[in-house]
Amino acid sequence: MRHLLSLALTLALLHPLAAQETSLLPDDSIPTLRERVLDQLGRIKLEVYGTINYQHYDWQTFPGKRSTIDLERFVLEPSYRLSPRLQLRAEIEFEHGGTGATVEFDRFEEFGEFEYEIEKGGEILLEQLNLDWHFRDWLNLKVGHFEVPIGLMPFRDEPTDYFTVTVSEMETSLLPVNWNENGISFYGLLGKQKKWYYNLSVINGLDNSAFSSAGWVQRGSQKRFEMANAENMALVARFDYVGGKENRIGVSGFIGNSSGNRPKPDLNVPAWVGIADVHFVWEMEPFEIAGMAMYGTLSNSEAVSNANRNLSNNLNVKRTPVAAAAIGTFLEAGIEVFDLVTRRTGRHPDSELYLFGRYDYYDSMYKTEGEVFNNPRWERHTWTVGANYDLNPYVRLKMQYSVRKLGIPTDNLERTFGAGLGFYLR
Repeated sequence: MRHLLSLALTLALLHPLAAQETSLLPDDSIPTLRERVLDQLGRIKLEVYGTINYQHYDWQTFPGKRSTIDLERFVLEPSYRLSPRLQLRAEIEFEHGGTGATVEFDRFEEFGEFEYEIEKGGEILLEQLNLDWHFRDWLNLKVGHFEVPIGLMPFRDEPTDYFTVTVSEMETSLLPVNWNENGISFYGLLGKQKKWYYNLSVINGLDNSAFSSAGWVQRGSQKRFEMANAENMALVARFDYVGGKENRIGVSGFIGNSSGNRPKPDLNVPAWVGIADVHFVWEMEPFEIAGMAMYGTLSNSEAVSNANRNLSNNLNVKRTPVAAAAIGTFLEAGIEVFDLVTRRTGRHPDSELYLFGRYDYYDSMYKTEGEVFNNPRWERHTWTVGANYDLNPYVRLKMQYSVRKLGIPTDNLERTFGAGLGFYLR
C-alpha cells in the first residue's frame, strides 16, 4: 500500500512539473517520463469488498441474546505486476471494528507464561501475501501466505458470491474462517479446453490446542500468535471441473499432524487431521445451486482433549473435549426473479432480485474416542430462506430468516433474522 501511495503522489507531482518546466527538459524526455509513470500505475490492481450485517435473535438456548450490528469486514486486495509472469498479491482485512491482540509464549522473561499484547483499536489481518508465478496455463506457482483451497469458501468469499447474510454456516462452524496459511502451492488448468483445475499445496499445519467441542478444528489456524509453528506441515490437494468463471464441481482434501504445532511441546502422540469433501456450485440461468459434504477425522482425540484440559487460562482457548470425527453438509438453491420476467418481456432491469433456500447439517462431535462424551448439543440442523437484491453489479442487499435445531431434546431452537449490505468493487 505504501508503494501504491508513493506512485499516486509521484503522478500528482510530475503532472504540473511537466507542464510548467517543459523548457528545461528535452522534448523526447517528456513522453518517456509520462510513460514510466503510467506503466507503474498499470501494474497495480486493487479490489475492495466489505459487509455490514444486522441480526436479531430469538433463541431458546439463550433467551437473553441481544440483537447486533456487525461491521463484519472491509477488505483491500492490492496486487502488483512485477513482470508479465510474476505478481505480488496481498489481502488486508479489517474485521468487526473490534479489538485486536496477539499472544506470545515467553519462556524466559515471563517464566514460561503466555503474554498478551493489545496492539490496535481494530482487528487488522494480513490474510494474504504471496508471489504468484505464471509459467503455463497448466503450471503456476504461489509462495507465501495464501488461501487454503478446501471446500467452497476460497471461491465464494466475496459478498456478491453467496446468498446468505454471513459466509457459509457449515464451513465456518467446522473449518477455520478465512483459512490462510504459509507455504507453497502448485496449480493450473489441464485439458485441451482448460476445464480441469488442480491445486497441490504444502502448508504449515494446524495447532490442536485450540480445537473444541463446538468448532472441532475451527480455531486451529495459528492466527493467535506472532509466528506460526512449522514443526508439522500439511498437504492439501484439490481437483475441480470448471465450467465458466463461477461454475465448478470437484473434491478437495487435507492431511497433517497437529501435535508439533502446539504452543508448548506438551503432547507426545501424533494427532493427524484428515479432511475430505465434495463440492459444487453451478449456475443455469435463472437458477443457481451449490452444495458441499465434508468428513473430518482427528487421531488420538482423547489424548488431545486431556492435554487441552490442562492448558493455561491465559491461552484463551475453550479447553473442551474434541471429537474423533466431524461431519457436515449444505445444499442451497436460488432463482433470479428478474430473469424470469425478461423471458416474457424481453427487457431486463439493471438490478437483480434473488430468492433462495438453504439447508445446513453439521455435527462437530459426530464420533468420539475413549471417555470423551458425545454431546448431542453439537449436532445442528439449520433451515434458511431469504432474498438478495442487487442495486447494481457492485452492491447487494440481503435478508434472511433461519431456524437452527440442536440435537438436545428440549429448548433446542435458535431463530435468527438477518439483514446485510455487501459490496465488491473490482
